[in-house]
Amino acid sequence: MTAPVRRARLRAATMAEAREVARRLLVERGTSAVTVNAVAREMGMSGPALYRYFTGHEELVEAITIDFFRELTGVITAARDVHAGEDAGVRLLAMCRAMRGWAVAHPAEFEWTFARPARIPRGPRREESPRFQAGDGFEKVFLGEFVDLWEGPGFPVPEATRLGPALWGQLCSYSERIDGALPPSAAHVFLSTWTRIYGLLCMEVLHQLDFAYSDVGPLFEECLHEVCASLGLEYTPPSD
Repeated sequence: MTAPVRRARLRAATMAEAREVARRLLVERGTSAVTVNAVAREMGMSGPALYRYFTGHEELVEAITIDFFRELTGVITAARDVHAGEDAGVRLLAMCRAMRGWAVAHPAEFEWTFARPARIPRGPRREESPRFQAGDGFEKVFLGEFVDLWEGPGFPVPEATRLGPALWGQLCSYSERIDGALPPSAAHVFLSTWTRIYGLLCMEVLHQLDFAYSDVGPLFEECLHEVCASLGLEYTPPSD
C-alpha cells in the first residue's frame, strides 16, 4: 500500500470516527455538546488536530446531517423495495411507517436533521452542496412514488382556479424545479400529503402532542388512512 493511499484511508477513518462521536454526543448530551473541541476530546485529540479534518463547526454539522439523511433514505428505500411490484399504496404505507419508525427510534437525529435551519449556499452552486444533494435524495424517494402513481392510475387533483394565483405560481415553480415530473396540480397533492405526514411526525418527535396523546401511533395511522383515501389507494393496517 502506498503512503498516499494509507494517508487517505487514515483520514477517512478519522473523519468517520469523528462523526460517530458527534452522533453519540448529540444523543447523550444534546445539540450544544456537538462541537469540534468536544469531539476531539472524546477521540483523545486536540481541537487544532481535528481542525485538519473539519474546517469548523459548520462543516462538522454538515457531515453528520448528511449521514442522517443518507441513513433515513436507506431505511425508507429498503422498506419500499421489500414491496417492489405490489400496489402503490402498500409501498407508500411501508415507506411512511419506516420513516416514523426511524424518527421515533432516533429523535435526536431526526430533530437535528429536520428542525434545524439548513445552511445551504445560495446561488448557482447551491445544488453542488453535499447537504443539498443529501436532502434532495431523500425528497426524491417519496417524489418518485408519487410520479409513478401519477403516471399509472393517477390521483385526484384540484382545479387551478381553486388554488389561487399566488399558490399556483409557486406550484409552477416547484414543478419546473423537478423537471415537470409532476404538473402543478399533482405537485400540490404531493406537497400537501408530505406536509401533513411530516408535520404530524415532527409534532410527535418534538413532544408537542404529549398533552393529549400517550401513543401517537393510532393518530399517525388515521392520517395514513385519510391520505390513502385522498389518493384513491387502499389502506391496509400495519401487521403486528
